Amino acid sequence: MKEYGRRNFGELIAERRGLLDSPHYRAQVEAIAEAIVAALRDGKKVLWCGNGGSAAEAQHMAAELSGRFLRERPGLHSEALSVNSSTLTCIGNDYGYDHVFSRQVEAFADPGDVVIGMTTSGGSRNVVLALESAKRCGAITVAFTGNGGGRVAEIADLSLIGPDGYAAIIQEVHQVMAHIVCDLVEQALIFEGGLPKVLA
Repeated sequence: MKEYGRRNFGELIAERRGLLDSPHYRAQVEAIAEAIVAALRDGKKVLWCGNGGSAAEAQHMAAELSGRFLRERPGLHSEALSVNSSTLTCIGNDYGYDHVFSRQVEAFADPGDVVIGMTTSGGSRNVVLALESAKRCGAITVAFTGNGGGRVAEIADLSLIGPDGYAAIIQEVHQVMAHIVCDLVEQALIFEGGLPKVLA
């Protein structure tokens, strides 16, 4: 097998294992899970947004909560803001791409909801504006980011700051950590009680 970028397969795997074993993620993950649990117990919702690969992650994680992750349970109100092509193209055409998420946050987010922005750079303008809009409406803001955090980490109430480096590694860390968040949320709602009032 040829080396990729002068690093062999074993080195690439070891690099990712080291990132995922890093202990500083624990507090970040637990705080995010607790915020989501508190919101869902109060009948609130979780809104996710991101671009490109992060849009795919946002859709993926929204589905883990609205469908199910590991355990049978009622569906939870969790949506990705990148899935409605008519909405995205309407807002993008009328207001510009920077506003494709913030306009939806204005329309859909209520006080106490959780709005999660995913951006590996930490500076995606439409994600930044979405979190700013969420704060104005009284929602709890969460950033999944990397490379030191960037602007979204400055805005967000809670942040999962991934490693420095290229987007693919940061997205891999985001996926694993977001799956752990989903697992913790399910455990808390099912085993500690407190499913949303309409679902209990």
